[in-house]
Amino acid sequence: MPNWGSVLKEIGDLQNGGQQAADRVRRKYLKKLFQHTNRNVIAYYSGWLNRPPNIPNLSVGDDDMNSFMSVVHELDRGLGLDLILHTPGGDIAATEAVVKYLWTMFDKDIRVIVPQLAMSAGTMLACASKRIVLGKQSSLGPIDPQIFGMPAQAILDEFQLAIESIKSDPASTPLWQQIVSRYHPSFLTECVQAINWSKTMVREWLEQNMFVTDEDKSTKAANIVGYLSDHASTATHARHLPIEKCKEIGLLVERLEDDSRLQDLVLTVHHAYMHTFSMSPAIKITENHKGVATILMGFPGIPHNPPIDGLARLKDPQPKIDF
Repeated sequence: MPNWGSVLKEIGDLQNGGQQAADRVRRKYLKKLFQHTNRNVIAYYSGWLNRPPNIPNLSVGDDDMNSFMSVVHELDRGLGLDLILHTPGGDIAATEAVVKYLWTMFDKDIRVIVPQLAMSAGTMLACASKRIVLGKQSSLGPIDPQIFGMPAQAILDEFQLAIESIKSDPASTPLWQQIVSRYHPSFLTECVQAINWSKTMVREWLEQNMFVTDEDKSTKAANIVGYLSDHASTATHARHLPIEKCKEIGLLVERLEDDSRLQDLVLTVHHAYMHTFSMSPAIKITENHKGVATILMGFPGIPHNPPIDGLARLKDPQPKIDF
């Protein structure tokens, strides 16, 4: 199996080296992956693990629609789609639009492959597929909405705690006034709407695709959404949910290790993307097995590999309703 070092050596051994060599290696193995599965391959990769968390466009956003349109063009849609995801999440409306577009283009015949992380909205995208491929090192994440970087459910819980505390101890009113004054009057409604939107959307996706032929689809979808959206159970939005937990809650998951050739190709592709981010200013890449790609570049002067902690780099960078 090509490991991190051997993929880096392959890039370095190519004439000229650098970013162009990384492009050649990525596209070589994306093509080999297509030849192995005979299914269209699109890789959607964010470089958020290699970048400061405040850079815009690292997460799922409306700009991604043009990227997906470019890489879907001229594909044989009857072959279905293997979507390789590596993303911290992003905007819920943009995620919904991408799912509707890919469903239309590939008649819902979508398999999501997660080599390492598909968090938040990435998990929502995975739930819109027919099945998910995860390895021992792969993780999905909670789908609880984050508003201004705060869990919407935790905000509602805080207000409820304030109500109960004031009832039992009126003297605590001034303290709670200081805490809740941070939020504008319609903020609670926004939290409730965001939670309901995410739950309803993902539940419907599960019922309409992954469990469409299952007589018990409503119950299975509700159980999965119930866990993924329960801030009290997952504890933090950055929680990593490995393959065994994903199977335990009911998602249809295939083990990457069950097909050794698929495993080799997927992990080689993953290493090639991570090397690309480390040796170039690229911050997001959407690419198909034919070598068609849209590559979003970062800003001059931004270091490629800043020292950032794990929790910070998993936070969605935009102060709006994100996942």
